[in-house]
Amino acid sequence: MYIMAQNNTNQQLKFKAISLKVHSTNEWLYGNKKKYRQVFDANQIKFIYAELALNNLLFNLEDWQINVNFKVFDQNNSVLCDKTVSQTILKSEDISYIRYSWGKPEPGVYWIKGNYRWEAWVEGILAGTAYFYTLNEGELLDDGSPYFKLTSLKLYESPFESDAFGKRNYLKTFNAETTRYMWIEIEGNNLQYKKMPWMGEFIIRIRNKSGDSIADIYDLYNYGNSIELVRFIRGWGSKEPGSWYEGEYIVDIILLEKLLGTVNVKFAKQEETDPEAGKFYLPGEGIPAAPIDQPAGEVLSEAEIMKELNELIGLVTIKESINDLYDYLKFVKLRQAKGFDDKEKINLHAVFTGNPGTGKTKVALMLGKIYKNLGVLSKGHVYEVDRTDLVGEFIGQTGPKVKEAIKKARGGILFIDEAYSLARKGDTERDFGKEVIEILIKELSDGPGDLAVIVAGYPDEINFFLESNPGLKSRFNHYFHFPDYTPSELLQIANYHAEQIDVDLDKDSEEYLYARLVEAYRDRDRTFGNARFVNSVVDEAKMNMGLRVMDGNTNTETLDNTALSTIKIEDIKEIFRKKENKGVDIPPDEELMRDSIGELNKLIGLNDIKADIHEMVKLVRYYKEIGKDVTRSFSLHSVFTGNPGTGKTTVARIMARIFRALGVLEKGHLVEVDREELVAGYIGQTAIKTAEKIDAAMGGVLFIDEAYSLMGSSENDFGKEAIEIILKRMEDNRGKFVVICAGYTGEMEEFLKMNPGLKSRFDRKFNFPDYTEEELYAIAKLMLNEQELVFDSPATEYFKQHIKSLYSSRDKFFGNAREIRKSIAEAVKNQNLRLAEIPKEKRTAEMIKTVTLDDVKELNTVIKEIKRMGF
Repeated sequence: MYIMAQNNTNQQLKFKAISLKVHSTNEWLYGNKKKYRQVFDANQIKFIYAELALNNLLFNLEDWQINVNFKVFDQNNSVLCDKTVSQTILKSEDISYIRYSWGKPEPGVYWIKGNYRWEAWVEGILAGTAYFYTLNEGELLDDGSPYFKLTSLKLYESPFESDAFGKRNYLKTFNAETTRYMWIEIEGNNLQYKKMPWMGEFIIRIRNKSGDSIADIYDLYNYGNSIELVRFIRGWGSKEPGSWYEGEYIVDIILLEKLLGTVNVKFAKQEETDPEAGKFYLPGEGIPAAPIDQPAGEVLSEAEIMKELNELIGLVTIKESINDLYDYLKFVKLRQAKGFDDKEKINLHAVFTGNPGTGKTKVALMLGKIYKNLGVLSKGHVYEVDRTDLVGEFIGQTGPKVKEAIKKARGGILFIDEAYSLARKGDTERDFGKEVIEILIKELSDGPGDLAVIVAGYPDEINFFLESNPGLKSRFNHYFHFPDYTPSELLQIANYHAEQIDVDLDKDSEEYLYARLVEAYRDRDRTFGNARFVNSVVDEAKMNMGLRVMDGNTNTETLDNTALSTIKIEDIKEIFRKKENKGVDIPPDEELMRDSIGELNKLIGLNDIKADIHEMVKLVRYYKEIGKDVTRSFSLHSVFTGNPGTGKTTVARIMARIFRALGVLEKGHLVEVDREELVAGYIGQTAIKTAEKIDAAMGGVLFIDEAYSLMGSSENDFGKEAIEIILKRMEDNRGKFVVICAGYTGEMEEFLKMNPGLKSRFDRKFNFPDYTEEELYAIAKLMLNEQELVFDSPATEYFKQHIKSLYSSRDKFFGNAREIRKSIAEAVKNQNLRLAEIPKEKRTAEMIKTVTLDDVKELNTVIKEIKRMGF
């Protein structure tokens, strides 16, 4: 249930609230969605999230800031959470999402059975309310639910009003041309009958044979303990025929993320009554979609296999390892033929590590042919899968998907690409990848055989995957590491691919391509595409050749085969020219420059910082005047070092506007992030989160606060992945955005040492010293002035002593201006309380604007208490 309030403040011109939804995991689904629900199992839940969705009414106009106050209330209306979240709404977003969560990192610890609600407030106005419920009548086990047992699942056609019970014609095939609504009749037993009432949230999911979701229908109902038989209907369709198409569909019934049952249904030219109406699949009983029989791999002789292997470009160490494996398997087969009683089972399972495009899939196909030739596998085909092919969305879906993949691979090789995505780091949320690993281990240990499993991916991540379960690593005997191709090997691959698509590289184009391949090889990182990269270059060069040949050529009959098949140097140069970032020539905005420089100059202290920025502005102006590329003359990426409260974020915002005023950046906005907003809890998600923040910062500044926290505490920490992605995007999108990393001086020095690419890309450093006592007092006066307040003389002297006390006991965690802001806030509160006790008619204008000694004399005590309490 979502209740939306009307916006009636000045914010109404900026947004319109769409919805406030609830979910319990931070896992991303397609389309920027989450697993939205209203009922949760208290035994499994850690955090419960609220998501406020807004229509951005300033879309394509300007960026703006929003403050959303999230609150959680229990059924007694007690406040459990009251937190304000600030977020920049980018003009590039037509719909924006603001999210917050509440709970504890251990499952079953914080949430107890009850009714709750989230509220989202903006500028004192209620923007949305979302109710949710938690249950704890028993754990959700794989063999059933403690709340409901599904006994019947029937389908019938009817108009919107639906036919009455007892008059329904249950179908297994619907008429695609005449069907209006497909109704689903669900029946089962209330397992809490005569025990406890419970809130049930059923999800009826309709999907096609390919697995694409057609509809998710939610049914929320409070089941009392006097209800023994549960029966309800839900439908999907249209009042008029024509919304259904011929084909196979699948209906899933889900409760608390557990799949209770599945039924098949067909839509054809004629309807067909279901003689077994009510029957359904239980999880693990079978997959509704018909299995695909895999063809056997090609049978080749040993000589043919070795010829094909040796013709592969590069991969010297891989060829040697495969030759050794081939010889050993022949040795084992020979011993068996001679009657040796080898009890050792032949282990064919292997681990492939390496970057993309290094030939892993091609070598897997070769191994399939070898295993088939030796008779150790009956078919020798390769069935390739990844996480999405194996992991289900709800409890009960994963097991059948994995077993079906194994069934299709039987007789050949099950090739699991990016296998590391099945093992998440830490234990932040339940992840069904673990179930995949457990089923694989069982298959590898005591399955019927006739199967080889190959897991592939990046080296570090694959090592983590193998260590994620004690029984996993020992099942893999063969390890193959695929190195990146060298530039000369990449050129051979380019020529081979050109031959395959019937084109030739002339001498000049080949030499130019080789030079660019050397450059790409030197700058490569773990995402370097290797053969994929060079093949795409040749494909694009062929397209450029076609455009060149046809441009202005009206007489195509005169073109010979050489003209139609020869790639020239300009065809390849055009590819890399497009990839170079040509900055838009934006004229300087002098008014914005005056305002920004004026704001910088008004900042208290920071004289060295101001001088450095003024110098930078002069250099950028000069380079633009003489036509020099600013982004290649010096780096704008910077490191800010210093203690908290020294003005780093403020200066970063000003610098972003200065870059915009100079025409260096298109937008000049600031996207502020920390580790939590870049790094995810399990493999595969960090890249997505980091890329989203970089995309949001395009045209502006990405400000990474406490950047040193990305170093992490272990070799497998995902913060390192975030750093690599940021460095690559800094290079790929040179001049399109600026990165500023901030943090404590010592920690930032260590941060820059952790990756060779960091120091070379951040060659501008700004050190923010602690403010002096005099500067801190000037900041205090400025903060008071903003509220139209002043100290009287005794308060002035006392506050100066207060600053002196703070300053003399400061350490590296000293908050500088933040400490002053706390003190001023406390003093202003004391002044307001004091004046509130004075009758209105006795208050003078002088009294209202003056902060006295009484208002500040307890500040040292307050500060000590705050530090002692750990705030």
